[in-house]
Amino acid sequence: MSSIYILWDESHLWGLLVWRALEAMKLPYSIVRGEEIAQGLLSCNPPALLLTPGGNARLKADALGEKGIEEIRNYVANGGKYLGFCGGAGLGLTGKNGLGLCPWERAKFTNRMQHFVSGHLHSSIGADLSHASDLIPNNFSSTPALPVWWPARFSPQENTDVEILASYATPDTDFWIADLPLNTLPPGTFNEWESLYDIKLRPEFLKGQPCILAGNYGKGRYVLSYTHLETPNSPEANTWLAHIINTLTEGAVTAHQTLVTDWHPATESPLWTDEKLLEAKGIFDDIVTIGKNHCLFFARNSWLIGWRAGIPGANLNNLYNGLCSAVSMQPTPQAEAFWAEHSDKFMHDLNLFYEGVKGYLLAERLAMTLSKTFPETVSTESLRNQRAALFGPPMASGGVYLELLNTLDKLMYLLLPHTHRS
Repeated sequence: MSSIYILWDESHLWGLLVWRALEAMKLPYSIVRGEEIAQGLLSCNPPALLLTPGGNARLKADALGEKGIEEIRNYVANGGKYLGFCGGAGLGLTGKNGLGLCPWERAKFTNRMQHFVSGHLHSSIGADLSHASDLIPNNFSSTPALPVWWPARFSPQENTDVEILASYATPDTDFWIADLPLNTLPPGTFNEWESLYDIKLRPEFLKGQPCILAGNYGKGRYVLSYTHLETPNSPEANTWLAHIINTLTEGAVTAHQTLVTDWHPATESPLWTDEKLLEAKGIFDDIVTIGKNHCLFFARNSWLIGWRAGIPGANLNNLYNGLCSAVSMQPTPQAEAFWAEHSDKFMHDLNLFYEGVKGYLLAERLAMTLSKTFPETVSTESLRNQRAALFGPPMASGGVYLELLNTLDKLMYLLLPHTHRS
């Protein structure tokens, strides 16, 4: 029980962030799949901690199946520890597609724009606790800047033994709502918009909302966080993550450093120089360039491409960062064999995707240009149909995108070291 298990399924970009964080902290880990858990991995070889990255909680539950979900419950009930970020936090809640470790549920949004928030928020630490928590570091800031990337929300339930370790307070300087950076808006802008357009965009809806929870389940413990403490170059968040891991594992797993170094996936030197793989990266480089040239994409930070509201930027980030990471890793025999078998179909699908995405992005750009003078020239329905054909329906995955993502996800799983000892 001296290792951390990273539950890989349906994590994509967020799984890579967790992996990088544990590598930076020089922590021992193993990368596992839901099917392994369903087959009894946690009972026959229990870890010091099960860590579930962000992603889609429903799809994570599907990957685990009823048996896998029950195995995690038994593991924690018998003294195991669970740490979940964002989608992994949602997985730990009660309700449909939840593990039921925490009695709270996921809250529904009254306004979808409330979900489209990203960047750092100063958070209030331990204000709701009646006693000091060992999960909060000594001499820690009372208002650390913690990063969120399009988080869901907790729905507090009364008369439950749940500790609120942190709640959202005020936005930091890099906070955005959709594609609006708050620090560039003149004072009073939100007041004017609310008066003129009757729309609520100001981030006050987050203030006081719980963002990190902790509690007991049987003999074990859980921590659920809608803040991404594993975010690169986020010193206060990284420090807290290292402390939480050390505390949950009762000192069995201790970080050798706390800062997760910055990440520049698009510019890392290639180590796997397979011709088709490099061609695929070049195609995605071009997609990103087209989007940036036409004001649909922009550099959000060193590892994340920002996007105009309505553009499927999260999907493209999953594909782009996965491919950049694959190229920059030393190939394993398993990955080389898998790529040899699947590369022809991947490249065929990618070329179809490339042509479709180019047409879609340029149509979005044309619609932006003509929206004031000829608003129906490029119909909203036409754009919606193009997007659905490429990426699947909203709030889900499908189309050619899903085919490419599934191949890349398996390739990354075969490239990452499945077991790493500190």
